[in-house]
Amino acid sequence: MSKDKPGSQYKDTINLPKTAFPMKAGLPNREPQILKKWSEIDAYHNLQSQRADAPTYVLHDGPPYANGNIHIGHSVNKILKDIIVKSRNLQGMRSPYVPGWDCHGLPIEIQVEKKHGKAGQKIDKKTFRQKCREYAQRQVETQKADFKRLGVQGDWENPYLTMAFETEANIVRSLSKIVEGGHLYHGLMPVYWCPACGSALAEAEVEYQDKVSPAIDVKFDVADLADLASRVGVSLDLLRMPAVVIWTTTPWTMPANEAVSLHPELEYVLVNVGDEQLILAEELMTSALERYEIEGDIEVLARFKGQALELLNLKHPFYDKLVPAILGDHVTIEAGTGAVHTAPAHGGDDFAVGKRYNIPVNNPVGSNGTFLESTELFAGEFVFKANPHVIEVLAERGALLKHVEYEHSYPHCWRHKTPMIYRATAQWFIGMEYLKGDQALRYKSLKAIDTVDWEPDWGKARIKTMVEGRPDWCVSRQRNWGVPIAIYLHKETGKMHPDTVQLMELAAQRIEQEGIQAWYDLDDSELLGDEADQYDKVTDTLDVWFDSGVTHNSVVNAREELQGPADLYLEGSDQHRGWFQSSLLSSVAMTGKAPYKTVLTHGFTVDKDGKKMSKSLGNVMAPQEVINSLGADVLRLWIAATDYRSEMTISKEILQRTSESYRRIRNTTRYLLGNLSGFEPNQALAYEDMLSLDQWALRLASNMQKQIEDSYENYQFHQIYQRLHQFCVVDMGGFYLDILKDRLYTTQANSKARLSAQTAMQHILESLVRVLTPILSFTAEEIWGHMAGDREESVLFATRYEFLDSVPLDSAADDNWAQLIAIRNEVAKQIELLRVDGKIGSALDAGVELYADGSTHEILSSVGDELRFILITSAANLKSLSAAPSSAVPTDVTGLKLLVSALEDEKCVRCWHRRPDVGSIADHPELCGRCVENVDGEGEPRIIA
Repeated sequence: MSKDKPGSQYKDTINLPKTAFPMKAGLPNREPQILKKWSEIDAYHNLQSQRADAPTYVLHDGPPYANGNIHIGHSVNKILKDIIVKSRNLQGMRSPYVPGWDCHGLPIEIQVEKKHGKAGQKIDKKTFRQKCREYAQRQVETQKADFKRLGVQGDWENPYLTMAFETEANIVRSLSKIVEGGHLYHGLMPVYWCPACGSALAEAEVEYQDKVSPAIDVKFDVADLADLASRVGVSLDLLRMPAVVIWTTTPWTMPANEAVSLHPELEYVLVNVGDEQLILAEELMTSALERYEIEGDIEVLARFKGQALELLNLKHPFYDKLVPAILGDHVTIEAGTGAVHTAPAHGGDDFAVGKRYNIPVNNPVGSNGTFLESTELFAGEFVFKANPHVIEVLAERGALLKHVEYEHSYPHCWRHKTPMIYRATAQWFIGMEYLKGDQALRYKSLKAIDTVDWEPDWGKARIKTMVEGRPDWCVSRQRNWGVPIAIYLHKETGKMHPDTVQLMELAAQRIEQEGIQAWYDLDDSELLGDEADQYDKVTDTLDVWFDSGVTHNSVVNAREELQGPADLYLEGSDQHRGWFQSSLLSSVAMTGKAPYKTVLTHGFTVDKDGKKMSKSLGNVMAPQEVINSLGADVLRLWIAATDYRSEMTISKEILQRTSESYRRIRNTTRYLLGNLSGFEPNQALAYEDMLSLDQWALRLASNMQKQIEDSYENYQFHQIYQRLHQFCVVDMGGFYLDILKDRLYTTQANSKARLSAQTAMQHILESLVRVLTPILSFTAEEIWGHMAGDREESVLFATRYEFLDSVPLDSAADDNWAQLIAIRNEVAKQIELLRVDGKIGSALDAGVELYADGSTHEILSSVGDELRFILITSAANLKSLSAAPSSAVPTDVTGLKLLVSALEDEKCVRCWHRRPDVGSIADHPELCGRCVENVDGEGEPRIIA
C-alpha cells in the first residue's frame, strides 16, 4: 500500500474556502437565467412599490429611433443611464426609468415604401400609415429585447412610444401650447431641403461633408452708367461696361438671383484692367485679379464705400431684368469679391436682407430638386446637374470671369448622405424672435440655459452658441407618417382659425382614441360647423425632432410616476444641436423654463485607431457579439472603465483586457464568499474587538465606499472602476487577503483571530456587492444569491451599506499600515530575486533580517512576532540599522535595509512555514509549534495580523 502524503492526516484541520460561486463566470449562459429571475419577481415594479414614498430621481430617456438593430453606441447610452438609475436606487431613492422610442419620420417611410410602394400611388395613405406603425412596432420589440439583455432595468412593458395614441395626442397638445404662447407662425422661408426626401430638414438632420463645387466669378453689368458716375465721382466718359463681380459656389442658384449684396462700410474700387472695368472690394482686388489672369495695367478709377451703390441697378447676367445692389452685414472679405449674389429663395442671409428691401422671393426649384417648367433656359434640370449648363450660359453671355473646382464643407442629408439645398417653401416655424424683446424665444432660451448644470461644462457654451445663431425652427414636413399639424388655415387670408387652441384640443381627443389617422379621417364640419368650407385642413406633419423634443410634456408630465423638470437628460454630444436643443426650445416656448436640471453628454465609440465606427470601414463591433462571447457585464465594465466624456475606444484587445479585470474582481468576491463559508452574521465581532489589520481593512472599505458613492453622484464612473480595481486587486488580493490566508486556513475555526478576519470580510463583501450592482448587475445578483443571512430578494432592492459609516477614523494607524505595506513591497522585491535565481520556491522558503531605525523601527516593533505573517515569510527579525552588515540591501523606505535568505529549517506540512521547532514535538513531528496549538486547541496564539 502506498503511504499517505505528508501532512494528509491534518487536512481536516485546515479551514479551506468553500463556495458554490463558480470561478468561471460563464456570463453568456448565466446572465439570461438572472434576467429570467428579475422577470419572475417583476424586479422593476417591485422596487418602484418599495420606494413609493422615497425621494424621486427622474432620468428622462431620449428616444432612439425605431429602425434597425442596436449598435455599440446604443449600448453605451443605455448602460450609462442604467448605471445612474441603479446608483440612485442604491441611495434609497425611487428612480423610475421609462424607456422610449421615436417612431415617426422618413426612415420608417422609406423602409415601408421599399416593400409596399409610395403612399398615394401603389398604396393608399391610410394603409401606408398602418404599415409604418406595424414596422415601427416590430423594430421596437427587436431593440427592446437587446436593451433588456444588457441588464438595463426599466418599465419595458409600458415604454413610451411617440406613435402611441396618447402620446400623439399629447404632441398635438404641446404644439397648441406653443401656438397659445404666440411662437408658431406659417410663412415662406428658405429651409434645408433634401430632394431625395422631398421634405424640409431640421438643423439636427444636416451633417457637413466635403464636396467639390464649381466656384465662379460672374459679372453683373451696371445698367445706368450716368448713375454710377455720379455715385462714385468719376467722369461718365471714362466708363465702358463696368460690372460688379460676385463669387459663388452654387451656380444653380443664379436663375433665382434677385439682387447683389455689398457691405455698407467696406471700401470698394472701380478698377480699370485690360478691357474690363470691375467693381471689387479693395482688400480682395489683388487676389481676384490674379485669379482672373487679366492682362494689362491696373488703374483704380474710384474708391468708395459699399453704401454709395445702394439700389444701383444691375443687369442680370442671362435674364432680361434688372436687379438692385443692396446692403447687408453678412457680406465679408474672407473670400470672393466682396459682392454676394443674392437669391432670397436659396439662402438664409439672402432671405433676411431681401426682406428688408422687399426683394421678391423667386423659387424656381421644385420639391424634387429640379427646375420648374416655367424656368427659362433650365426647365426640368436637376439643380446640381444644371451647374455646367449655367456656367455655359454665363460664358456665352460674356458674364463669366473665372470657373474653378472648389472643395469645401457642404451640408448633406443625414439619411441619404447626399447634398441638400436651401429652398424657400411655405412652412411652419417656431420663431426664435417672432415675439420681441424679453419675450423672444431666443432670449428666454439663453436665460434658461444658465439655470442648467451642464456636464461637462463645455456643453453650456456649445448649446449657447447654437441657440444664439440658429434660425427659426422649421417644424413642418411634407410626409405621411407623422403627427399632423392639426390646424386650419383660412382659404383667403391664410391665417389660423381664431379658435385654433380649442380646435387642437378637440383634434387631440380624437387622436387619443384613434391615432393620427383620426385627423385625416375627420369631417372638418364636425369641428368647424358652417365655417368648414372657409378653411383648409393642414396636412403637413411635424418634424420628428418636435415629437421627441416635447416628451418633457407628452411623457414626463403626462405620467404619474414621473415628474418634471427631469433631473437628468443624458445623450451623445451631437444632441446639443438635436434633442437637448429641441427639448429646450419647446419647453421654454411652453413654460418659460428648461425641461431638465442637468444635461450630461457622452462621446462616440471609435476603433483602436480612433476611427468612427462604420459599416463601410468594416470596424463595427456589434454589442450582441460581445454579449454572446464575453457577457453583458464585461461590456458594462468597459463602459464604466472608459471616460465617456470624450471618444470611447473599443476593440477586441480592449475588451479582453476588460474581461481580465472582470475576472480579478470576480475572484476577489469569490475568495470572500469561500472564506465566509459557515460564518453567520451573528458571529461578527464588534469593531473594537477586531484585530488591527482587520480594522484597517474596514477603514479602507469605508473610504472606498464613500469615494465610489461620490463618483456615482458626480457621474465619474471611470474613477469607480479604477477604485474597484485598486481595492480588489491591490488592496485586497495583493495585500490584505494574501496575509489572511494563513490565519483563515490554519487557526481554529471559531478562534477570535479567524472570526475577526471573517467579520471584516463579511462587511467588505456587503459593501462591495452593493457598489458593484449599478455596473456589474448580473454578477452582483449572482454574488447576492450566495451570501448568508436574511436579505432582500434581489440585490436590485438593496440600499447602501450603512454599517461602514460607523467605522471610526484612525489616521495614525492607517499611516502605520501604509508604511508596513511599503516595507512588505521592498521585501517582496528581494524575495523575487531569490526565487528567480532558483534559491527558493516560494516566499515561505525565505527569512528576512530587517535593519531599521527611527519611526520605521518603531512601526516594525509594534507588530512584534506577527511581522513574518505580514511579510509572508517564515522568519522575520528586526535589528538596529547600525547593526546592518555591508551585504544588507538599501531600500526606498527611509531608515531600512534588508537581508533576505533561503531558510534551511524544515517545512511544517500544515502551514508550510519553515520553522526551527518542526520535528521537536513528539506527537506531531511534522508540525510547527503554532500549528500544534491550533490542532490541539490549547490556547489561542496572539495575532494582530
